[in-house]
Amino acid sequence: MATIGARIAERDRRRFVGRDAELAFLERCLDGERGASVVLVHGPGGIGKSTLLRELARRAGARGRRAHFVEGRELAPVPAALDAALAAAREELEPLVLIDTYEQMGGLDGHVRNAVVPSLPERALVVIAGRERPGRGWLEGGWERVAVQLPLSGLSAAEARELLAVHGVADDARTRELIRWAQGSPLALALAGDEALGAAGAAGGDEVERPELVQALIRRLAEAEIDGPHLGPLAVAAIARVTTIELLREVLPETDALQAYMWLRERSFTEPLGEGIALHELVRKALRADLRHRDRERERALRRRIADHLYARARAGQQLLSIDLAHLVRNEAIRWGFSWEGAGEHRLDEVRPGDAEEIRRLLARWRVPERWAPAAPYFEQAPERIAVVRDLDDRIRGFELSVTPQNAPPLAYADPVLGRWLAHAREHGGGGAVLWQVAIDFTGDPRARVQAMLGMSGIIRSGLANPRWAYLPIDPRLERAVAFAQAAGARRLPQLDCELDGHPTHCYLLDYGPDGLLGAQRALIYRELGLAPADPPADGAAGSPSPGRSPEPPGAPGVSAPAARAAGTTGPAAGAAAVSGAASAAGAAAVSLDDVREALRNLGVPHKLADSPLARGETLEQRAASVRALLTETAARAFGDTPNEQLLRRVLERGYLDPASSHEQAADELALSRAAYFRRLRTAAERLVEVLARPPGGR
Repeated sequence: MATIGARIAERDRRRFVGRDAELAFLERCLDGERGASVVLVHGPGGIGKSTLLRELARRAGARGRRAHFVEGRELAPVPAALDAALAAAREELEPLVLIDTYEQMGGLDGHVRNAVVPSLPERALVVIAGRERPGRGWLEGGWERVAVQLPLSGLSAAEARELLAVHGVADDARTRELIRWAQGSPLALALAGDEALGAAGAAGGDEVERPELVQALIRRLAEAEIDGPHLGPLAVAAIARVTTIELLREVLPETDALQAYMWLRERSFTEPLGEGIALHELVRKALRADLRHRDRERERALRRRIADHLYARARAGQQLLSIDLAHLVRNEAIRWGFSWEGAGEHRLDEVRPGDAEEIRRLLARWRVPERWAPAAPYFEQAPERIAVVRDLDDRIRGFELSVTPQNAPPLAYADPVLGRWLAHAREHGGGGAVLWQVAIDFTGDPRARVQAMLGMSGIIRSGLANPRWAYLPIDPRLERAVAFAQAAGARRLPQLDCELDGHPTHCYLLDYGPDGLLGAQRALIYRELGLAPADPPADGAAGSPSPGRSPEPPGAPGVSAPAARAAGTTGPAAGAAAVSGAASAAGAAAVSLDDVREALRNLGVPHKLADSPLARGETLEQRAASVRALLTETAARAFGDTPNEQLLRRVLERGYLDPASSHEQAADELALSRAAYFRRLRTAAERLVEVLARPPGGR
């Protein structure tokens, strides 16, 4: 007689899709071909770990091997309970032990490794699945020879389509929408496609707004890791693109920022990003939608505070925070042309051999071949002015060509698009202008946000700290492009329009105002919140180039201002103490080039610096400060006075200690080719290793 349990198991089997590579690997482990006795599966909530274990159990059953399940959520946190659950496995020759939700069994990790697994039969296979990466104990002491990691990522688009079809979603448009929204999460796809939640309209745009769907996602993705005292930091992380200690301290002054940051850092649904951490995209969207639904005023207040914090830091010289300000804008017309949302699936790159011909082919395919002739000379004569967007498979998905009056190559002045625009910018004092000749999205999908990345690319590659003007090439045939220009407040300059092979390009001039792009971004966020514009600061004017070297700080002789800023010193005593303690500690330890380069890359990421072998101190902040102090003090005494030595020092400063907005910009500033710049950057890092390796007091 068929049972309810059998029906559930059969339904689960029919709904399983994808994971071919992971299952092939696990089946080889079952057959003893991989020499692995323990497989450590890890990935964020909702990524399909439990589903994968159940499918492995079915395949093992077909081979005549019995699976012994242990569910971490249901197990009492005592060794005896686990020993009892696996008593039967010890009596078999080839047991398959499947331990799920391992993050709930943290207190038993040592017992599992030191007692449970060693007591199982030699031909046993243990598969442990959890949200967190395996602890260090699984990667040393001999375990590295029998234990392997198996990280799970999201489903591919084809697998996601198959899963939605299994759940009854047949409409092509809605399928594409749900695939984009779910970010590869099998759980989100299953929930959105489940008739119990309403097949029609489960997700609109890229927002998760239906309360029942939001609550289901939160319950399944993160509820076990969310509690009352941390709802404030979670709300900040749901709104901000990147959450840092400084952001939490300023936005939530009543909260212990360091403690809140460390709590967020330990969640399975967060990951390092830039100078801080970010929520897994699906969790972020669900939490943000829930916050809006439950407490819209709280969400508005937090968004304003975050905008103020980012604006102040960006004005102080951290230009790339324009990306984070753009993240707070909700206007869809603006986000179409200026945001960084597509960076999860795409990346900016420089021109490579073969790109020119491929872009020429794509322009013809997308019926804009007239854009090729004006752009073609730059691929040979000024490739640094071109940015290419590639997807995860390395395919070209878009490109842009932009200049400023400061970096425009000679050929730009004869350019049929840019020539007159540059003359207009110079005539009207537009030294702080960014001018695009072309920005083409080859995806045809506005939700991919490639067009938005192309807009952001021109800004971050411009070398301007806070642009005042933008000259936009708008094809009047593209409704979204016109809507973007109008929503941004740009005005058309008909006298600067041009025709390319009979196709018009309209010139739209966007004046960001006296407070520049950064002020315009904050003002837009304020308007969306229904607030009066904030007063701009009295100091500084928009449109100036990125600040270079600042005067040496008082009381810090021998340490350059960039080094002092990287070290985070607030006074001569604090700086000297940190430098002295870190340097003497490092002198007694072996220093590797990889350690130094990793620390240089992460100078602005406190939790990564704190994990560095170079770090000293007790708290996260102390350890991060010790690494900054060590590297900046070492840089101050590592180079000589010859021109070549000073160039090495400047390369190190603009690459890491006082970084330009990109390595490309740093190379431009220093008049170096990309290859020469990176050669010197490596040499400078090696010099730091050499100095650090000397005994204390040695020369």
